Amino acid sequence: MKNMWLLAALLGCWPGPAVAQSTDELVNDGKNPENVTTQSMGYDRKSYSPLKQINASTVKRLVPIWSTSLMNDMGELAAPTIYNGVMYVINGKWTFAIDVETGRQIWRTPVQIQPGVQRAAITRGAATIYNGRLFRVTNDNHLLALDMKTGKEIWNQKFAEAKEGYYATSAPIVANGVLISGMAGGESTTRGFLIGWDPETGQKLWTRYTIPAPGEPGSETWPKNSDAWKVGGGPTWRSGAYDPQLDLVYWGVGNAEPYDPRPREALDSLYTSSVLAIRPKTGEIAWHYQFTPNDAYDYDACWELIVADIKVQGRSRKVVMQLNRNGFLYVLDRANGELISAKAYEKVNWASHVDMKTGRPVETEIAKSIRDMKATEHWPSTRGAKNWQHAAYNPRTGLLYANTFHEGRMYKLLETQAYVVGQRYMFIENLPLPRAADQPIGHIEAIDPLTAEKKWRVPLMDFQIWSAMLASGELLFTGKETGEFIALDAATGKQLWQFQTGSGINAMPVTYTYKDRQYVTVLSGIGGLYWNINRERLKDKVPQGGSVWTFALLPD
Repeated sequence: MKNMWLLAALLGCWPGPAVAQSTDELVNDGKNPENVTTQSMGYDRKSYSPLKQINASTVKRLVPIWSTSLMNDMGELAAPTIYNGVMYVINGKWTFAIDVETGRQIWRTPVQIQPGVQRAAITRGAATIYNGRLFRVTNDNHLLALDMKTGKEIWNQKFAEAKEGYYATSAPIVANGVLISGMAGGESTTRGFLIGWDPETGQKLWTRYTIPAPGEPGSETWPKNSDAWKVGGGPTWRSGAYDPQLDLVYWGVGNAEPYDPRPREALDSLYTSSVLAIRPKTGEIAWHYQFTPNDAYDYDACWELIVADIKVQGRSRKVVMQLNRNGFLYVLDRANGELISAKAYEKVNWASHVDMKTGRPVETEIAKSIRDMKATEHWPSTRGAKNWQHAAYNPRTGLLYANTFHEGRMYKLLETQAYVVGQRYMFIENLPLPRAADQPIGHIEAIDPLTAEKKWRVPLMDFQIWSAMLASGELLFTGKETGEFIALDAATGKQLWQFQTGSGINAMPVTYTYKDRQYVTVLSGIGGLYWNINRERLKDKVPQGGSVWTFALLPD
């Protein structure tokens, strides 16, 4: 077991009257605008707020109120959680409690990584809070419970071995009183899973593997008399959504390993590249939908699953939506997984469409060429038409708002080598394509979920955006790798405001009120994959170093 200790004592008195925080408050996240108790500002993962004090007319008066260092140069990818006047912030090195009004640190607790773990420590998601406790993962596969008032460790559970290729980056969620956590490391031939925990004691309640063992439902989609299922991928490295009325958790599952489907005998490889609807008390799978059967393209389905009620052919449907990495925008019935719509929202050449009767993509000659081990121009690339940066959904406009990619690659499957425990098991050649000067590398866009038509689209010509989207009233907030935090008019995509934060933004903004004043907060600090991709272009322009920035309107 690892030890964690309190580095800084409480400074002054606790700003809120209580730290107990209930299931009802999680379910009702957004109804009390002073609290942000879940990632994406709600179990439904809409990343939406109806607050309108900061709007298209007033945003020109938006100014920083405070900023503070997060003592980290590995990258800030998380969103803050806010409860009773306290902001909780996590990164790969620290957990912080900060006074919302002043930015004053209340406590900070360091993350202790076990000796020998070399992987850079990053964390995505948000601090998960419940019943006076803060829950988070560490990249060496520990799930921690800290006291929200003091930062002291309550319990610590190790759930996987780093030497076997497992690591962890994303936030757990609490659904119907069960703490549910995922894992990362599918590219290292790990077998994916989710675990349900008792949040009070840290006792493991259930484990749900994303790849069935022989004899279990779905095992027929893996080769018989083979151990392929043991090293088949299917990571769960992003966080799930939850519908309290149906009592279903929706969790995306990553791609199959190795990328070459031949060792998997070209079978569907369930439940990789899928969404699982899980009953939180038991881990039972209520239904599943596989977006990319027999995936050979690294088309993770781990991204946010957005829960909404939308009009479909004149009647309201309870849906879950995903802008999938494979280039298609899916709308599913969230009670049973029925496919309602699947339309391409970016350039796709590996499939012509999704068959509405079977739910399967109809692959093209491009896909056949890739499976024949030929170097092939492939759209979208393995980074996808959208990656982990969260989209937002505004129920008032009925539109999704997203930072998307316009990128293809010259892609080739290589011969699969012998399996080595803990090492990458991908074996691909993935080379950039030449790009004309007038071609964008991505977009900021407003998308109709049923048709994938664009209400507006802003081309990105210099860098892709790896920051999440926040829909706040009539505005959108997001950030750039070059450090600008920006506000856009949600009706047109026109940029209305920006502020330079000093480092790249890869994180998720939130908005809330405190003493009747609306605030917007975002973490700044380039790092992780995004830094590695653009290191040569950014190293002399964008410094590393993590900080949290909070903004409000300057009075008239």
